[in-house]
Amino acid sequence: MYEERVYRKLFKGMNLEFYQVLVGETDLSIGSGRVLYDEALKWVIKFRQQLETYIRAYPLFQTSLEPIDAERDAPEIVKKMCAAAQKAEVGPMAAVAGAISEMVGMELLKLSEEVIIENGGDLFIKTCVPRKVGIYAGNSPLSEKVALEIAPDETPIGICTSSGTVGHSLSFGKADAAVIVSRDTFLADAVATATGNRVKNGGDIEKGIEFAASINGVVGVVIIVGDKIGAWGDIKLVGV
Repeated sequence: MYEERVYRKLFKGMNLEFYQVLVGETDLSIGSGRVLYDEALKWVIKFRQQLETYIRAYPLFQTSLEPIDAERDAPEIVKKMCAAAQKAEVGPMAAVAGAISEMVGMELLKLSEEVIIENGGDLFIKTCVPRKVGIYAGNSPLSEKVALEIAPDETPIGICTSSGTVGHSLSFGKADAAVIVSRDTFLADAVATATGNRVKNGGDIEKGIEFAASINGVVGVVIIVGDKIGAWGDIKLVGV
């Protein structure tokens, strides 16, 4: 297990079967009513192939740190990544983990009424029972101490996290965790990156929250820097 995946020891849910799907850089931990490994693998390969084909034709899609327009003939996953990036003012690849999570999750929901997909700390959730999503924030004393309580009627929903201190994903900030909640997992991922980029220290928490809260489609924000935490939106924080 990669070091940055240490939070997976906390990743579980009663009444679900959990399994891993690994293709290239895509590493999904999936929970569903029954094991749907073959089906999930098929969809991961399909969506990755769509992205890889598009990147070969339009390399800027992969490298740009600023929003770009999708080509007219782009596949749905590319168009939705570009749309989320435009709102968040980041490059489209900032939404890739959330994109794969949601696209695969929506396909699996045709076979299971509950699906949870975690992809590098980015979650897509459709649940029939209340769930708690713990927040991993690296070496912060608040890491694993607080959780988001998610009600079934709030799902499907995306909960995505960016960190300047955990993992290898590109971040220009120093937040231990910048968590964004949205019904659009593409948007949650892109805004998490953009919010994390804006938080250099504990004094930037309010600025980060104001930015994320200003984006249509974001329903909640939690930012952790060291021993400081800030939150906003239609979310319920509980102790772990």
